[in-house]
Amino acid sequence: MSEHKPRVVQRGLYADELQTGVVYAHRPGRTVTEADNVVFSTMTMNPQALHLDAAWSEASEFGERLVNSMFTLATIVGASVSQLSQGTLVANLGFSEVTFPRPLRIGDTLYSETEVLSVRRSQSRPGQAVVTLVHTGRNQHDDVVARAVRTTLMYRQAP
Repeated sequence: MSEHKPRVVQRGLYADELQTGVVYAHRPGRTVTEADNVVFSTMTMNPQALHLDAAWSEASEFGERLVNSMFTLATIVGASVSQLSQGTLVANLGFSEVTFPRPLRIGDTLYSETEVLSVRRSQSRPGQAVVTLVHTGRNQHDDVVARAVRTTLMYRQAP
């Protein structure tokens, strides 16, 4: 006979639990490896020498291969899921203002955070809200390496 114990299932926050102006720090960080960069770049059909060719990249202004910026973007968004949107996201509506002010390098540790810019009830979808977020990625030196404004559709806890 199995015992009936309380069970807590991890989930993200509902739109009405998010606080505008709050920055949610997502931990742990993610140290990016050469394998991450090579697999992501080849998996996404991006043969850019700056990501894959060490000899070519040594002669570039950076002096080494750089991490694929789409990996950086995907990782900072992905790091937010368990804390903010696991099971509470309906859809991604779009990204704007995506910037990469500094390169992320192989061996860097990427730390992610998300600020909630706005939450408004959806007028066409009862029980849901349009949420605007700013995702920021920083390296281990606290340099901003990526920033993206993202609009999502999320469930509300209360209809």
